[in-house]
Amino acid sequence: MTQVPHWLDRLAAQAVRTSVPSGLRPPAEGGRPAAVLLLFGEGPLGPDVLLIQRSSNGRRHAGQPAFPGGGVDPEDGGPVGAALREAEEETGLDPSGVTVLGTMPELFVWRSDNRVTPVVGWWHTPSAVHAASPAEVESVERVPIAELVDPGNRFTLRHPRGFAGPAFRVRGMLVWGFTAMVLDAVLREGGLERPWDPGQVEEMPPDVLDLASRG
Repeated sequence: MTQVPHWLDRLAAQAVRTSVPSGLRPPAEGGRPAAVLLLFGEGPLGPDVLLIQRSSNGRRHAGQPAFPGGGVDPEDGGPVGAALREAEEETGLDPSGVTVLGTMPELFVWRSDNRVTPVVGWWHTPSAVHAASPAEVESVERVPIAELVDPGNRFTLRHPRGFAGPAFRVRGMLVWGFTAMVLDAVLREGGLERPWDPGQVEEMPPDVLDLASRG
């Protein structure tokens, strides 16, 4: 197994201690257990993270970029098993090529009523990935960290209802909401973030708003 790189060791150590943003704090009770996989690797363009774009025909989070993941089933044995299983089902990756480095604090996604545990992994032996479940996933991307931290790709996205949060424009995707908030926190706490201007605000595009209003 390839040794975990120093940058990821530092990022993972900080990620598991990351404080939960106020908009993602779980309620005292309720919500369905779920997990997502934050899978970092060394790609052709340097360190990267695996993202999927959900199907625009989906019932929830239609068309949104996301981390691979989903609900925790009884046979998963917990969030780690669920994150790896869902990632395999959605992207075709080989879980044996992944080393789990830890889990982040539980986060709450109110729209889907999910209590989500992010699982941080090191892709020591990358396998080919693709949209393995077309009904759920439209595309799969290994997004370079350099593109995520590029100030030119970062801004604040505002929803007509007043919600505003960090966003990224990378690989033809508009990354916002839960996924962008987690990336923002992990990159910052992991010491990878470059200075950017949160005062650069864009309104949510109509097509994205239309997809987001489903469910």
